[in-house]
Amino acid sequence: MSLKDSFTRDEWFKVMTGPGRAGAAVVTASPSGLTGLLAEAQAIAASVRESVSSGGRTPLMEAMAADLLGKAPDAKELQEMGGERARNIEEAKAQSIEGVRQAVWLVSSKASPEDAQAYRDMLMQVVERTAQAAKEGGFLGIGGEQVNDKERAVMQELQSVIRGPDSGASLSPSLAPSPDGSGNSN
Repeated sequence: MSLKDSFTRDEWFKVMTGPGRAGAAVVTASPSGLTGLLAEAQAIAASVRESVSSGGRTPLMEAMAADLLGKAPDAKELQEMGGERARNIEEAKAQSIEGVRQAVWLVSSKASPEDAQAYRDMLMQVVERTAQAAKEGGFLGIGGEQVNDKERAVMQELQSVIRGPDSGASLSPSLAPSPDGSGNSN
């Protein structure tokens, strides 16, 4: 029996979509323009690809890699498993965070501690890289800040969901506000 067999079809869908939902929560916190959105989507995909293809990966990462390389589900199947569509950006953010919460719980309850840790690490990598992928604010790439307050707030919420409310871990120093509170490093 493979690790994937420990999950129902719906549960596995939630596990597989957890990283995308983590990235989507950051994106919806402060939507960028088209080029920013593309950069953020690429950051999500690159983070997942790196996590599931790295050396020494866990059985969960192996199973996820196999599914990512396998046949994609058809559109109707995705629609059935996807749940209710968000009516606005706040609902989309809330649904994304809840999807991450469910995915983390499923992996923590059905996989080994090593798998659960690797999954949480992947989710945090997705969150951080998505936030860093595009500047927020400014005009035509001039000005703005790499990670704004709205993104930082969602990142803190996701960190609590992923690592636990008492994790004590903090976000990467580059994602924390600068001493003057502006978020700019200069």
